[in-house]
Amino acid sequence: RSVYGKQVITCQQMMGNECYEDLVFYNATNDLTAMKGYDFIFCTGSYHSDDMIDEAIEWSKESGGLCAFTWHWNVPKDIDNPEGGYAFYTSEITNFSQVNAVTPGTKEYETVIHDIDLIATKIQRMESEGVTILFRPLHEASGAWFWWGKGGSENFKKLWQLMYDRYTNYWELDNLIWVLGYSSNGKDYDKWYPGDEYVDIAGADSYNDGANEKLYEKTVKVVGEKRPVAFHECGKIPTVDELKKANAKWVWFMTWHTEYITDHNDTKTLKDIYNSDYVITLDELPKL
Repeated sequence: RSVYGKQVITCQQMMGNECYEDLVFYNATNDLTAMKGYDFIFCTGSYHSDDMIDEAIEWSKESGGLCAFTWHWNVPKDIDNPEGGYAFYTSEITNFSQVNAVTPGTKEYETVIHDIDLIATKIQRMESEGVTILFRPLHEASGAWFWWGKGGSENFKKLWQLMYDRYTNYWELDNLIWVLGYSSNGKDYDKWYPGDEYVDIAGADSYNDGANEKLYEKTVKVVGEKRPVAFHECGKIPTVDELKKANAKWVWFMTWHTEYITDHNDTKTLKDIYNSDYVITLDELPKL
């Protein structure tokens, strides 16, 4: 809140524990992002690895960096044949109903509760280490390409509220800041809004170049001026001139991982952005 509208926080989505992204940024700018993005996908389905949890704890405790987590939530492709593989894309899932996912007594509901509780143990571990998470679950739902959006806005809101209640009241976790992520081509943002009591920060993502001020304005129209608004995912990082000219007051931007950095951003532009007083990098974070 203290920097919203005044500065923008840098963030980078990570992929794997080799920290390839760190090398790209450090070699270009002699600095690192203030925030790193991680993904709970590696803790569920066929992965079952805590590598990203370990990395997030180390990043937070050793470097003092901020931690963001999304969750590409893998569920059984066919609920009647759970050994047949996992997926999160709507187009790949044959028989996992999002309507049933919020209906107690169904197989889908049991799967949802099981996975939510599994991730709760990971969040609880980070809580015990003093790690705060900017948590962006169920992202891009309004685009409907992920299973959590295919049941429509009302069922999405039920799922979001179910997860919120489970983590807040059942597990009593207090290290989550809830971040709602809209999709770039989603319509009717207001219909996909779970409610003020369930959202701390909102935002949108786009892989179109520039400041994407229309997305910023669409999000602010729903959540108002009190909640910070973030640029959740991008390929090419908008320049400071673009952000200021468009009056797109994103509180952070997050570049997507691996080739999205190098294929969309050149070294000079990265250096210019990271050296700007308008942009907050790791060395400029307060001790939190």
